Amino acid sequence: MTLWTSAEAAAATGGQTGDWVATGVSIDTRTIQPGDLFVALRDVRDGHEFVAQALEKGAAAALVSHVPDGVSPDRLLIVKDVLQGLEALGVAARARCKGRVAAITGSVGKTSTKEMLRTVLERQGKCHAAEASYNNHWGVPLTLARMPADTDYAIIEIGMSNPGEIAPLSRMVRPHVAMVTTVAAAHLASFDSLAGIATEKAAIIDGLEPGGVAVLNADIETSSILRDHADARAARQLLFGETAPDWTLRDVRLNGDVTVIRATGAGQDYLFKLSVAGRHFATNAVGVLAVVDALGADPVTAALDMALWVPPAGRGTRETIVIDEATDGESLALLDDSFNANPTSLTAALEVLAAAQPVDNVGRVVKGRRIAILGDMLELGGQEVQMHRDVATNAYLQELDLVHCVGPLMHHLWQALPDEQRGQWAQTASELAARTTGLVDCGDVVLVKGSKGSKVSLVVDAIRKLGHRRPLEE
Repeated sequence: MTLWTSAEAAAATGGQTGDWVATGVSIDTRTIQPGDLFVALRDVRDGHEFVAQALEKGAAAALVSHVPDGVSPDRLLIVKDVLQGLEALGVAARARCKGRVAAITGSVGKTSTKEMLRTVLERQGKCHAAEASYNNHWGVPLTLARMPADTDYAIIEIGMSNPGEIAPLSRMVRPHVAMVTTVAAAHLASFDSLAGIATEKAAIIDGLEPGGVAVLNADIETSSILRDHADARAARQLLFGETAPDWTLRDVRLNGDVTVIRATGAGQDYLFKLSVAGRHFATNAVGVLAVVDALGADPVTAALDMALWVPPAGRGTRETIVIDEATDGESLALLDDSFNANPTSLTAALEVLAAAQPVDNVGRVVKGRRIAILGDMLELGGQEVQMHRDVATNAYLQELDLVHCVGPLMHHLWQALPDEQRGQWAQTASELAARTTGLVDCGDVVLVKGSKGSKVSLVVDAIRKLGHRRPLEE
């Protein structure tokens, strides 16, 4: 299916080009598909170095700012600036799309909520959503540039690291519905306070189309900042959460490996489940129903389809690691939450672990244990040491049997732990991964949680190598 003709792309970007047709847009020659338009962005390396390779792999053309050595200009779309060219494609794609568009931001849960919304909307129409966590200054225009013209529902994730980043991206997206999942202590290194983060998150409302809807978390302490911003922009508001008047989370039950949710909204009562445990997932699920309703889709059908969603890799996925196929019960449960961490998301993950049920009499230790392996929480600003140390007083942490720690910041937690809970500490994830056989045992439920930069995913990989993976539903 044609995504861009050369004439359309040239008109959008003001560039010069030959005659070609693109069926996709790519920024990476490692994953490029035949027919893609390759965008030669400058990052760690200059994308122009890979144009010849992209064309050899079947790219329809390449978006460039100059002609690379040895490349014919016939299959090039030449613009003054490649990123600005990609942004222009995104703006043009949004302009031609007649479907309904939702934008999502938040300190925690953006990607999981985006995928939850994708799961339910793709059963009600042609749905387009951001890949992975493509939510920054190039990820947002790339997602838009990839959007087919006949899309019914589009879901765009918008993130930030510094002040002033969200508003221009939201104006590019022009959403009909803008959702803020939550505001938490993330990226505090770039902000003076939680209120500053809330103000930046609220800027997603700035790009709303006339008559647009802001779907906002009513339970957080900075909710008033979000609501005031929506009032100032004359946006209609739908509030979600336990204290919300519009979409109310009435009850949450963590029942083994599922979450059972009772909620009300839009004059309806809802009873549905998620195929994963987590109170934070439940709150966002109710927010998703609010977004579905605001988009004009069917929230009742969406609630029924919610059980089909599972978290993306590294964001709370649960799996069974079978150590010995020949012996019944020789396995452990692994909660992989290794992609991101801050105090709010850590509390949510610890609640899930505290509610999990280990299995006794199957391992060397005999008693199954709840074990947390925690890596550094990054970008927390001047209070980062105290924030790590304070985890020792977390109510859910008290329910755990053992806590292993990774990194210089988590060393402060490790020192604050009581002797009976204090496991091993290592400066780096690779060091701890090398000790995996002594960290966990059959019958254990093991949470691995940390910021991506802490590289605790190496520990996840090491645990998986103790046996073989089996999806939980098996």
